Amino acid sequence: MAEELLKYKIGIGLIPKIGPVLTRRLVSYCGSVEAVFREKRANLEKIPGIGDKLADYVYNNDVLKQAEEEITFIEKNNVTALFYLDEDYPERLKHCEDAPVIIFIKGKTNFNRPKVLSVVGTRNPTDYGKDLCSRLIETLSASHPDLLIVSGLAYGIDICAHKSALKYKLETVAILAHGFTVIYPSVHREVARLIIDQGALLTEFQHNEQPEPNNFVKRNRIIAGIADATVVVESGEQGGAIITADIANSYSRDVFAFPGRIYDNYSAGCNRLIKTNRAALIEDARDIEYLLGWQKVDATAKKELQKELFVELSTDESALLEVIRESSGVTIDQLSLRCEIPVSKVSALLLNLEFRGLVKCLPGKMYKIT
Repeated sequence: MAEELLKYKIGIGLIPKIGPVLTRRLVSYCGSVEAVFREKRANLEKIPGIGDKLADYVYNNDVLKQAEEEITFIEKNNVTALFYLDEDYPERLKHCEDAPVIIFIKGKTNFNRPKVLSVVGTRNPTDYGKDLCSRLIETLSASHPDLLIVSGLAYGIDICAHKSALKYKLETVAILAHGFTVIYPSVHREVARLIIDQGALLTEFQHNEQPEPNNFVKRNRIIAGIADATVVVESGEQGGAIITADIANSYSRDVFAFPGRIYDNYSAGCNRLIKTNRAALIEDARDIEYLLGWQKVDATAKKELQKELFVELSTDESALLEVIRESSGVTIDQLSLRCEIPVSKVSALLLNLEFRGLVKCLPGKMYKIT
């Protein structure tokens, strides 16, 4: 039964011309992923955004056969498949409307831990950039041993971020632009093997998908969406790191950038992000901790605060505060989901709690206890 359901989950992601947004709409209108494949063509045409042409792609296809082949590969190679409605699907990514419908994972890590940071940059970094990347991760690892570092396994800053995370005992996730039958670039195969043991490899592509140019842009949206914030270490004015930063901004996620010399080509992208208010200027790990509210709270002060939190609070307010207190920062959507309170009501309750000085709003629309 589980394998049969997985076949439909994989299959729906293989339907041509139907992207993640329309796939979610199909599942919503039809009631379940299986129902999409059983729905009458005339009914599919009536779904907003589908119409008669796209209905043909949904109704007449052999994607379930392809899905069976993918399941065979998954079972032989110890791969985990997560559908966007699955409980273990990365929570941060779930709130991005164009996130992959299904992802494939080799390795094991907790994507929903309190702190996740993406680190990206140029493929041709200077020694200065590589040193910045390594020092940043080393410093963060000392105070935040549960931090997850995400990058794209590419040359330059990406591989520096992964190697630094491995060196300083942090788990790391590499987002791939291809399937699991290939590692690109091939010289990073050994690092990829180590990442599986100390994190995970993640891709949205079928096992035999090759690293085509368009896949890298798709990969970048996962890097941006799966983390609390994206750090750009070094970058030219154009390139994958800038694309990732812009996508992160579109998701209302924080973007940070290290400044560089004004005549340095590899700092031009970072300087431009800062100049145009698309990234906050950072100089070291302390800036990230401050901007994301990751500083350690004095234990005695925290206990005293906890004694006062539930004075004259409603049941819903108490529930919200309990969830906020357990994390270093949480979004309105996450609060709504965990407390089972409508988003509109959560917003009003949080505003009231802010006025009373019990919570504060962090950059990226995250909330924490004051």
